[in-house]
Amino acid sequence: MRLLLLGMVAIFCSSAATPEEQALQISLDIQARHTPFGTILNPYYVSPVSSEVQTYTRCGDSAIWTGHWLASEAFRYKVTRSSESLDAAKRALRAIRLLVEVTGSNNLLARCALRTDSPFSAGPRSEEKSHGEYLGKFENTDYYWIGNTSRDQYLGVFFGLSAAYESIADPSIRETITDLATRLLDRLIAKNWAIVMPDGDISTVFWLRPDQELAIRQVGRQVNPDRFGKGYEDKRRDTGGLNIIMAFEASDENGSYFKFNLNAISWYTLIHLEEPESPKRSEYLSAYRVFRNAVVNHGNAFFNVVDRALTGPEARRDAETLDLMSQWLLRPKRDPFIDLRGKYRACGENRACDPIPVVERVSTDFLWQRSPFQLYGGGTGQIESPGIDYILPYWMGRAFELDFNLLAVSAASGRPGLAPDSIATIYGSGFTEGSQIRVTDSAGS
Repeated sequence: MRLLLLGMVAIFCSSAATPEEQALQISLDIQARHTPFGTILNPYYVSPVSSEVQTYTRCGDSAIWTGHWLASEAFRYKVTRSSESLDAAKRALRAIRLLVEVTGSNNLLARCALRTDSPFSAGPRSEEKSHGEYLGKFENTDYYWIGNTSRDQYLGVFFGLSAAYESIADPSIRETITDLATRLLDRLIAKNWAIVMPDGDISTVFWLRPDQELAIRQVGRQVNPDRFGKGYEDKRRDTGGLNIIMAFEASDENGSYFKFNLNAISWYTLIHLEEPESPKRSEYLSAYRVFRNAVVNHGNAFFNVVDRALTGPEARRDAETLDLMSQWLLRPKRDPFIDLRGKYRACGENRACDPIPVVERVSTDFLWQRSPFQLYGGGTGQIESPGIDYILPYWMGRAFELDFNLLAVSAASGRPGLAPDSIATIYGSGFTEGSQIRVTDSAGS
């Protein structure tokens, strides 16, 4: 049977920017509006309709998203080899160098760094004062730097350093990455995997997370094998029970949802860099699958791309990824208050029974670390997110040969994004008005 689809298939004919053009514009916007001091911050505008920046916010998570930004630009360079992507990666790497060198001889990682001579520093300083503020210097400029650094900041930075080291063969970049990773890892080892501030306060420890320690040691082995290779191999040999750790994490699929993003970047680093003949590789993959099974139906494009990187192509998952990314492009850039109570069935306080469509989810710095079940939340529409939650899965997906040229959604998928009264929706930039599609069955008729 041959069927000419007329009203049955919705063709979106548009001169809108392609997925790549969207990603390139987001990168430009990040550099223009989200890096006033080098690292990732979010502008807070005078009003929801104003383009005038009143202050900046989200300083406390600047390190993790700067690491994700570096990874994005590194994957972009791997795909395009463009001078623009190399320049952007260098900017992101310099920002991470700022977060390390501003702490002086401590070789700590700061949450963020704010110039002492900028009026834009006042807002973030006030927001983050509970984390502790210190004075430092970078390239002959004075900064305030924010402490009480968490494990997620370290994991995000090491994720970015690893991706950049692998993707960019420039000797000076690799030398910088090796230096930064070595300084940070040397201090963690010297402090018995506790993050210790200059005044002696311990902000957190890695003691109950051998998976995260292994991921950081794995990056150390990648960039400085002579110094860190044996330490990683010893820790790898002595570590067990990774499935149990992941099972505990997976037991609550909604609370502290950011934990799943940390799992994603840790397992990506750990497994991607593990040699194929390693006796531990199968154990790593087994623990990873516990995490993956917990989030497989959450509609998470980044986790899907990580899964493709670790396990290879899979048609249904990859089609879903394209759908989720197309929905992301329909989301607001700022943070309006969202209230979906009454629209979607609730299974608890501020928890939907099923994942909410991407286009309707509550805004955040990085969408894929936000619970897809959250029914309400947000702000006043004055904070702009950077868009790393688009460019990271986009360029990482491209690096692992995911084709973004055609975005298709099947009615059988049960996923949102299907046009009304259609059995499929195809999104693309090369269609003309009046386009038609022929569908042929398996018999060729």
